[in-house]
Amino acid sequence: MSHPLVSGGRGSVPFSWRLYIVNGIHNVRGDCPEFPAVLERVFAFAASVQQYMEAGLAGHGLSRARATVVWLVYRGGPQTQRALAQAIGVTARNVTALVDGLEESGFVRRVAHPEDRRALLVQLTDQGRAVTAGLAAEYERHSAYLFAGLPDEQVRQFVATMDMVMGRLTQVATAIEGR
Repeated sequence: MSHPLVSGGRGSVPFSWRLYIVNGIHNVRGDCPEFPAVLERVFAFAASVQQYMEAGLAGHGLSRARATVVWLVYRGGPQTQRALAQAIGVTARNVTALVDGLEESGFVRRVAHPEDRRALLVQLTDQGRAVTAGLAAEYERHSAYLFAGLPDEQVRQFVATMDMVMGRLTQVATAIEGR
């Protein structure tokens, strides 16, 4: 489990904690000779997941970045571009370009905010809802295929291990960014 300051996002880690994490990384003994091979597998896994995602999304005319916006609106309902930018961790300019592209390709539309006349909400079009519902169904089918036949306990252990490794990778990345 990561320290709450570390998992809080970019810029939330005080220098002393970044230094602690970086020093901790360099002072950890690798008692297991398989650790480097395990890290290679993690990187290979990440590359495989990225390839899988990009291939599946390309078939629907989406990049991973655009799909992230569509998925957030699908799951959370209409949202402002500011909220989307914060959720994704990108600048307002980046999310504007993503929404412009999604609007041009018919996935989303901008509509007036019912409570703030200065703001616009990004909402899915019928096409956007249909494509996202199809992606959600594919997601369910593929997750069932990938983990079918594994005992529940093994799946829980896999999830726990992935959570721990992802937390540590986030700590390392955050510490390195802050140097």
